[in-house]
Amino acid sequence: MPSPTPIWDAHSCLPLRPDMPLAVLERHRAAGAVFVSVNVGMDMTPITDILKVLAAWRRQIEQASDRFVLAHTLADVETAASSGRLAVAFDLEGGLPLADQPEMIGLYHRLGVRQMHLAYNRSNTICGGCHDEDMGLTELGQRVVAEINRVGILMDCSHTGELSSLQIMAVSARPVIFSHANPRALVDHPRNVSDAQIDACAATGGVIGINGVGLFLGLPESAVARPADMAEHIAYVVDRVGPRHVGIGLDYAYDTETAEDMAGMEVDTAYWWPPGNGYDFGVLTFAPPEVLAGLAEELARRGYGDDDIAGVLGGNFRRVAAEVWR
Repeated sequence: MPSPTPIWDAHSCLPLRPDMPLAVLERHRAAGAVFVSVNVGMDMTPITDILKVLAAWRRQIEQASDRFVLAHTLADVETAASSGRLAVAFDLEGGLPLADQPEMIGLYHRLGVRQMHLAYNRSNTICGGCHDEDMGLTELGQRVVAEINRVGILMDCSHTGELSSLQIMAVSARPVIFSHANPRALVDHPRNVSDAQIDACAATGGVIGINGVGLFLGLPESAVARPADMAEHIAYVVDRVGPRHVGIGLDYAYDTETAEDMAGMEVDTAYWWPPGNGYDFGVLTFAPPEVLAGLAEELARRGYGDDDIAGVLGGNFRRVAAEVWR
């Protein structure tokens, strides 16, 4: 049964192909989600491919207006929720699609991108990635952060190097989020976030979105996350910075069995997902949208009150979006 608490999923993925049927997102709606942000490009994705995906997916959402709403504003999310539909917005994973031009941020915003981070695992001209030498936020990166703040896009530090993320949070004038990152204190993986990152995120007024990737939850190989597994990581962040700074970024990868499926193109897998870090797409597991429906019950079983549960499952990301989106 769907959760009675409206769920905001800050990040899930579809294969980056224009012909990918967005009807699969019906699983999110059936599980109680009122909003999901889906990835439309990563640092390895050519700009032309990103634009093709945006054009095709926008059209699909418009043609399925009985089920989906393209979320440009928070009012669009509320309209979707009140009518039993799913609000969908887009996110970019990495700053290379900006082509070193901060002005590109406004263009992506007009096309429906409402969230982005600046590096996808590897360092670039903007900042450092979590699987690379982290040189910190560059001068270009500072201009990019300022433009993201000005335009009204959620500044996301997932996949970003620790030093770079701390510097981003120090200069951002708006709350910063980690849309899909788990605490490194529980699972020591570079894609997870340190206590310092958690503290800095909360200090901006931001939210850490707990994901359902088995590798980042510390699950045995091929084990699929249950609500209890995600709740352990939720509890850690709640205990550290309070329930207002925790949310859900499921990071579910629809119809993905290989890195090429995820990227929508041939990629240098060893470069973007370095060996030795557990990125075996044959056994990598992603908690499905159906896990969302059991999270409210699991958090209640652990003693969380209704208001805190509502915040973790959706209200906290909604609050930040209300402050950031223009």
